[in-house]
Amino acid sequence: MRALLVTSVGVTCAAALTLPLAAPALSAPVRPPSQAAESPGSGPPSVRAAELPVAASRAATEAAGSTQSLPLEPLAAPSDRSMGAGAAAGQGLERRTARPFSLVGVVWDDADAELHGTVQVRTRAARSADWSGWQDVETHNAEHTADLGSDERSSGSVRGATAPLWVGDSDGVEVRVLPEAADPQNRSAAVPLPEGLRLELVDPGPDPAPEPAAETAPEPARAAPVGRTATTAAFALNPAPPTTTPVVVPEVLTAESEAASAVNAELAPLGASVIPALTKAETEEAANVAAGAKPYIGPRPGIVTRKGWGADEKLRERQFAYTKTVKAAFVHHSATGNNYTCKQAPSVLRSIYRYHVKSSGWRDFGYNFAVDKCGNIYEGRAGGVTKAVLGAHTLGFNTNTMGIAVLGSYSSTNPPAAAVTAVSKLTAWKLGLFGANPKGKVTLTSGGSNKYKAGAKVKMNVISGHRDGFATECPGARLYKKLGKARTSSAKLQGR
Repeated sequence: MRALLVTSVGVTCAAALTLPLAAPALSAPVRPPSQAAESPGSGPPSVRAAELPVAASRAATEAAGSTQSLPLEPLAAPSDRSMGAGAAAGQGLERRTARPFSLVGVVWDDADAELHGTVQVRTRAARSADWSGWQDVETHNAEHTADLGSDERSSGSVRGATAPLWVGDSDGVEVRVLPEAADPQNRSAAVPLPEGLRLELVDPGPDPAPEPAAETAPEPARAAPVGRTATTAAFALNPAPPTTTPVVVPEVLTAESEAASAVNAELAPLGASVIPALTKAETEEAANVAAGAKPYIGPRPGIVTRKGWGADEKLRERQFAYTKTVKAAFVHHSATGNNYTCKQAPSVLRSIYRYHVKSSGWRDFGYNFAVDKCGNIYEGRAGGVTKAVLGAHTLGFNTNTMGIAVLGSYSSTNPPAAAVTAVSKLTAWKLGLFGANPKGKVTLTSGGSNKYKAGAKVKMNVISGHRDGFATECPGARLYKKLGKARTSSAKLQGR
C-alpha cells in the first residue's frame, strides 16, 4: 500500500474543499437486498455450514468474499490440561476443514448479552498441515458499536460479538469458548454463556484489480471518452512530455460504488482509489479560509478510498448517516492481531467490514478511518471523508466524534511510529476542518455506556482513547501512552 500512496501524487487535485455548513438529516437505516442470507438457513445473514468439509462454493460469491457461520457445540471438558482440572465445560468446535478464510470471530444472538469468559482459536494454514497454537480472541463486550437508541442499534439485526482476529489464509479451524467461574472457589460453577454462539469465518475475497496503466498517444490526441484519467507512478513522478497526452480510461461503477465515491467528488475524481495529499498551503486554499483568518488546519494526508481497499458497497446500507459536527477523535486498536503485512491491510479491512456488517449486523464498517502499521490512512465508514459521518466505534460517544482504528493489537506491543504519525496527520486535518484544537478539551454528552450514564456531561481530550469513554482495554496500553505525542504533533501540524 505504500506504493499506492506514492502513485496518488498524479491524481487530479480537488478544485475546492468546502467546509460542512449544515449536516444532512440523520438517515434511517435501509437494508439493501444483500442483507438477505447468503445461503438458505435461519439466523444471521451469513453462509450456513451444517457439515464440513464444504463443497466448492459459487465462484461469484467467492469473488466478493464470503462468511461461513458455524453453530458452536457443547464441549464435554476443556480440550487440554492448560485450562486446569475442574474447569466448567464450554462450547466450541473440534478441528475441522472449512472453505478458505482469513479472519475469525464469535457472535451471539443478543447484542445486550455479555460474554464472560475466554475465546480461543487455532487455525490451519491453507494448503498445508500446519496448525497454529491457541490464539486469544478479545471478547470485546459491546464497547465498539452503535449508540443505544440509535437507528442502527435498534434495527433488530445487531448481535453480540467478539473482536475479529486476523489469522491469514487458512482452511482449518478449532475453537473453544470457556465461561468465567461464577465463584473463584468453585470453578465448576460458571457464568452462563450467551445463547446462539456461532463461529464466523470470513474470506475477504481478492484485492481490487490495479488501475490500468495510462497509455500515451502522439499529438494530435484523439478525443477522450467520458470517464476518469488513469493515474500511475509514471505520470506521478515523470510527467509526460508536452507531445503526449494520457488516454482517459472509462470505468463502470455500480450505483452503490458511485454514491460512495461521489461524496468525495471535490477531493478526487469519481472512482478514484486514492485521495491525494495536499501541502498545508494547498489545504488552506482548498478550505476557503477567510482573508486574515488564522487557518488552524493541517495538510491533508493521502487517503486510500473505499474503492482503493476494495469495499463491496452492496454490503452496507444505501443511505449515509451524519451528525452535526466533529468535536473529538477517539483512537482505537482493531484488536485483530499484528500478524499482517501492509500489503495485506486492504484484505484485513475487507474482512473487518464484512464481519461488522454480515456477522455483527451493523450498517457499515464501524470506524470512520483506519491506519495500518506502515502509516497508510484509509477511508472507513462511507459518507465522505470531510463530513461528520456517524460511526459505530465508541458506545455512548459516537455523536459528533470520529473513530480511528489502528490495525493491530497494542496492549503489549508498541505501535509503529509511522502509525502514530498517521494519526497525528489525520487528526490535524480532519479536526481542523471543524475548528477543533488537538491539544484542547471538549465536553461531550454520553449516550450511555458502562462508564458514563446517558445524559452525563463529560470533559475529555479532543484526541481521546476509547477507554476514556468506556471501561475497556482499547486502544491498548502501549498505543494509549502515545496519544500525548499525537496531540502535540497534530496541533503543531495545524500551526498552533
